[in-house]
Amino acid sequence: MPLTKNTLYNLILSINKNNIFIQSPDESEITYGELLNYIDKTFNQLSFLKLKKEDRIAIVLGNGSAMASTFIAVASNYTSCPLNPSFTEEEFKFYYDDLKVSAVIIEENKSMEAREAAKELNIKIINLTKKGALDSIKLDIEIDESSKTYSSDSNSDDIAMILHTSGTTSRPKMVPLSHKNLMASARNISNTLNLNKDDICLNIMPMFHIHGLIAAILAPIYQSGSIVTPSGFDALKFFRWIEEFKPTWYTAVPTMHQAILSRAPRNIKIINNNPLKFIRSSSASLPSTVMENLEKAFNTCVIESYGMTEAAHQMTSNPLPPHKRKSGSVGLAAGPKVALLCKGKIINYDKENINITGQIIIKGENVTNGYINNLKANAESFVNGWFLTGDEGTFDKDGHLKITGRLKEIINRGGEKISPKEIDEILLEHKSVQQAVAFSVPHEKLGEDLFAAVVLKDNEMIKEDDLKAYCKNRLTKFKIPRKILIIDEIPKGATGKLQRIGLAEKLGVKIK
Repeated sequence: MPLTKNTLYNLILSINKNNIFIQSPDESEITYGELLNYIDKTFNQLSFLKLKKEDRIAIVLGNGSAMASTFIAVASNYTSCPLNPSFTEEEFKFYYDDLKVSAVIIEENKSMEAREAAKELNIKIINLTKKGALDSIKLDIEIDESSKTYSSDSNSDDIAMILHTSGTTSRPKMVPLSHKNLMASARNISNTLNLNKDDICLNIMPMFHIHGLIAAILAPIYQSGSIVTPSGFDALKFFRWIEEFKPTWYTAVPTMHQAILSRAPRNIKIINNNPLKFIRSSSASLPSTVMENLEKAFNTCVIESYGMTEAAHQMTSNPLPPHKRKSGSVGLAAGPKVALLCKGKIINYDKENINITGQIIIKGENVTNGYINNLKANAESFVNGWFLTGDEGTFDKDGHLKITGRLKEIINRGGEKISPKEIDEILLEHKSVQQAVAFSVPHEKLGEDLFAAVVLKDNEMIKEDDLKAYCKNRLTKFKIPRKILIIDEIPKGATGKLQRIGLAEKLGVKIK
């Protein structure tokens, strides 16, 4: 009888020990057998410190094999709390305190801000050293390893990981994800992408983010596949990694795809010699023009999906060929149930309920049971077993979901509602525009006004008035941005997503 993949440890235990788990540039490859030994050793070391499975352990490590292996080792037996290594000392103090972490794992001689914050809060610091191979990745906890026999007692309802929401409009909320949540999402993604043991994922996403942790680590593992983990995203090195490791797919956010696309013409030979089965995009809306150009450049399909931390990442996805995928759509329900909440009524997809706009709601095994210590947010976001995403959308005749906007991002310009996502798409269709983001600016009389910021493609020159004239032919008058800023770079978040909320302040736009 096959082993049930109901916990992270059981998942790893079910895989052939000789299969390659992970590869990294300039580091030795790691097998699943070596990963199992590392899980065993890490458990023995952490239990020596009297840490229990409900204890929360922060992980502050950069991308790479050490981070991936340590995340799995900690999450298998404790509650892992991956944090962005680039946080300031004050941010670390906030997250440590909010999470009530018992210890933090930090790479030796790195992340001084994380160390200082831990010292100030009297939190145990565990140093990690690495020299390449997994047997050289060590935690500075000395024990007699022969005196303890490993036995995981985690079950599917135990919390394997806690992540925070982005907190762009309010205090970040803590999202607890159980082993059941993680296993369900890994299964959903691997089924959607038809992954198998021979697939290799190039993971260029940050490993403190749900996208990088679930889609690019756990989903490949679920089918005994392999992962390539460079130390971070670098568009200049991307094609070198493609040539060296020959991945079968990669997953990224739209800004990463755009950076890759800009370098594709000079790497045609590598693309042709190392064909990808598909490219996956998630965590932000993929502009239609980027999707089309990616497919042409790589001669493969681009699969756009829709995910959130509260759903352990994936909720919907466009399917693989020969099934229909649609540019501008985030596809079909891909694991959880997906419906719309419209005027207090739940609208499930059917042929008679197309083109009705409502708030997107979900329920399923991959969805968290609720935020930690936040009764108000739970009451607002979890209703009768459904999670209210805060996104607005509509189903088309084939059941594909289109996101029309984020409810908190909808701009109310003197009573006229504008979805900034629609403005982004129009501007991105202009031949000179590389990136675009529409955003709200407070206005004394209108309440809000609409601005946009664009980055032009290399060697392109165009004036604001020309872009406005272009918009006049594509948009109704009230949807035309009052001002279009032409800038060198649009601020991005830690995961590479363009920052819409608060952009006016970041760009120094004068408030009227």
